[in-house]
Amino acid sequence: MDSLKEDFEKNGFAILPGFYSAQQIDAVVDSIAKRKLERPMNVTIDLLDTGERSLLGLLTPKEIETRRMKINDLYLDMTDVRELALSERIAPVLQQLFDQSPALCNSLYFEKGSQQPAHVDSIYMTPTTPDHLIAIWVALEDAHVDAGQLEYYPGSHKIEPMIFSNGLRHFVPDEMPKWHAYIEEEVARRGFEKQVFSAKKGDVLIWHANLLHGGGPIADPARTRKSLVFHYFSAQDATKLEMTLRPVSCGFWIDRPIQQVPEEAFDRARFEEAYLAKYPDVAQAVKDNTFVSGTQHYQLFGKAEGRSV
Repeated sequence: MDSLKEDFEKNGFAILPGFYSAQQIDAVVDSIAKRKLERPMNVTIDLLDTGERSLLGLLTPKEIETRRMKINDLYLDMTDVRELALSERIAPVLQQLFDQSPALCNSLYFEKGSQQPAHVDSIYMTPTTPDHLIAIWVALEDAHVDAGQLEYYPGSHKIEPMIFSNGLRHFVPDEMPKWHAYIEEEVARRGFEKQVFSAKKGDVLIWHANLLHGGGPIADPARTRKSLVFHYFSAQDATKLEMTLRPVSCGFWIDRPIQQVPEEAFDRARFEEAYLAKYPDVAQAVKDNTFVSGTQHYQLFGKAEGRSV
């Protein structure tokens, strides 16, 4: 454990090969698949191609099946997902790296590569105390080279964080071009080189909140790259923020409401229902998988044809 912590502090990450068994991984994957089929109204998703936020229950079954998305915070009501994040094996590792108890604050489920540009988590989920945020990435299947693998820059956690115009380390959207330029300059100056995590099912990558990482390009869109990401604040910071902590093993999970969804997502769902009800031919085309939704038909053809609701 001491050598693991030394490597983590030096490089900003640690790898635990084959940490979870195939049986445990398969059970969680099956459980999530069933959850998706239920189309719950208490699970938020982010559509990776458009940046839209919605609820699983507001998407059509075909959209859930085909669209690239990030499913947020399944840990809130799925005990097997929490078990993966705070098992009696992983929680002590995080506690050792943190020097205190971890408090699980979110979970992210991906079936496809994120293709997210290189970034650091701490500017988006800024901890009250510097360095009191840590993350793990769990491979739910072998990561194929064409599926958009996880990429990271060893040692990049040592780059001094940029202070934004708000006086904080928390990002200001309009200043992100400046942040990217600063990071690129520092990476080049320090000679940091990108590495690719060619993960096997059950592997775990733990990374520092300031480690530069992202998702590589997807060469084969048909391939999946199933994974779960968990972020943890320190229990100390979570307590300061008066969050509700539920104990598990030697850590905690933060019990909170789901993330807010914009009204536009509900407007889209109402449009979808009305559009399909008005145009049975489109409804049949969606049923036949010609279109993933009535909204897609409207955007591609319906508007030009003068259709409306």
